[in-house]
Amino acid sequence: MVEVRLGRTGITAEKNAFGALPIQRVSFEEAGAILRTAYQSGIHFFDTARSYTDSEEKIGRYLSDVREDIVLASKSPAKTGEDYKKDLETSLKMLRTDYIDIYQHHNLPFCPKPGDGTGLYEAALEAKEQGKIRFIGLTNHRMAVAREAVESGLYDTLQFPFSYLATPEEIALVELCRKHNVGFIAMKALSGGLITNARAAYAYLAQYDNVLPIWGIQRMEELEEFVSFIDQPPIMTDQLADVIAADREELVGSFCRGCGYCMPCPVDIPINTAARMSLMLRRAPVETYTTPQWQAGMKRIENCINCGQCRERCPYGLDTPELLRKNLEDYKTFVSI
Repeated sequence: MVEVRLGRTGITAEKNAFGALPIQRVSFEEAGAILRTAYQSGIHFFDTARSYTDSEEKIGRYLSDVREDIVLASKSPAKTGEDYKKDLETSLKMLRTDYIDIYQHHNLPFCPKPGDGTGLYEAALEAKEQGKIRFIGLTNHRMAVAREAVESGLYDTLQFPFSYLATPEEIALVELCRKHNVGFIAMKALSGGLITNARAAYAYLAQYDNVLPIWGIQRMEELEEFVSFIDQPPIMTDQLADVIAADREELVGSFCRGCGYCMPCPVDIPINTAARMSLMLRRAPVETYTTPQWQAGMKRIENCINCGQCRERCPYGLDTPELLRKNLEDYKTFVSI
């Protein structure tokens, strides 16, 4: 078993954390089986969010009886202190607990600080003083916001995308967290589904002893693979290094990470998948993305009004409208729409 210590929180967790976004897509019964199996197999860190529909409720229903044996992390997208307090009370109720280990500001376009007029940090501090949360965290996709949070000294943890497609700047962010004793939680360790070799993903992240990856798990077979890594953690081999090198050659650069900051679209284009459809078609069963539903979604690209909102919102500086057009043309080589 390999454990990670989350900076100054002192929280330690097996280097396989459970990302609970996907369990909102399955029934309560399926979610319960997955969650209990994860716990019984040695996974004790569970990350969820207010924005993940019924994810918190499912965790509360199936894991509340082992509350003292697990670490719970959740998030609020609130932009005011009052809304943050409401979200926290809802999270506590759904999770069936009287405290949350790490409560995170969820993907805000700024770094909440005392006195900034939003009341967000003050609300988090008050909740910590009341014992409703143990530590204050922040999640983001924007490098500037992430660095500001780490350097501010205000945050105990940072959750940020990190995988073997990482840029030098993202690797430097991991080291910045180490320097400031801030826990680093890696989201999108499989880059939103673009990385299909879990062993390579794990072996790469194993090189960073201060990084805790959270794996989005929706099916039992996915869980079983990650559980197998507890007793037999993959190590970097020449073969896995070759897989990583090939993926980096194909993927590093101007590709959509699927973060969803560009949404919503005024003409209902499913941008955060449509803008990377070419890659998904080549990395998942084609039939997954050629259904009538997805054909209709891709066809909406033709209705783009060139408002530029998606380009302006993209934290990675992508020319999203151009990516959409290119992906549509490629999509038409797979299916006639």
